[in-house]
Amino acid sequence: MTAKRKPAAPFYAVAALWLLGGLFLPLYSNTAIALLAAVSAAVFLLVNGICQGGRAAAGSAGTEKKEEAKAPEKPKEEPTTGNPELDKAIKDGKLALSEMKRLDDNIADPGVSADIVRLSQVSEKIFQAVRDDPDKLPQIRQFMNYYLPTTLKLLNTYDRMSGAGVSGENIDGTKEKVEDMLKTIVRAFEKQLDALYGADALDISTDIQVMETLLAREGLTEPEMKADPVQEDGTDIRLELYPRGM
Repeated sequence: MTAKRKPAAPFYAVAALWLLGGLFLPLYSNTAIALLAAVSAAVFLLVNGICQGGRAAAGSAGTEKKEEAKAPEKPKEEPTTGNPELDKAIKDGKLALSEMKRLDDNIADPGVSADIVRLSQVSEKIFQAVRDDPDKLPQIRQFMNYYLPTTLKLLNTYDRMSGAGVSGENIDGTKEKVEDMLKTIVRAFEKQLDALYGADALDISTDIQVMETLLAREGLTEPEMKADPVQEDGTDIRLELYPRGM
């Protein structure tokens, strides 16, 4: 425990007061000495009170600054879309992408790392597609509830076994199965992303067909050109075979 130091200013003030008293008062008189002593006590208490108040104010300011410095920063609130289910999907998606990045940093195998990067890229595009068009959210429920968390579970298992530092039938066999499965998962994620644009592709095909029909009806398209039959030697002679007896 640190001992508090008394302020020196009150003592200096009393000393200065006695010096002035020695110059202007007859200190050989008991009355003058008693008067100066009383005034010195009052000056001491006054100056000491001022010093204590200043130190208290400074200490309070310092404490407030320390508390402000120690106060943790409040996490930034994610902007809401007004759709709780969509907000949850976006939040879970960000957590999944963050976990994939962590696993990619931990796992040294270049093939597995490349698969994780691809999974991360496709997953991010899936989340972006749903963010742009919330009507697609029902299409990724199975992806969010099973495929994505199961993929992260497989990768975490692979990460733990890789960090075990030993080789064995169980560890090596499991790692090999995960490596093979990752190729299938990458293709599945890519198909999930492609499926999100199925309705868009159908709409575009319909629009193109309708436009082609209207353009042709209005005569705004070029008629298809058909090639004339090639005639050799510049003749029009045709050979026709007839049955006998005609």
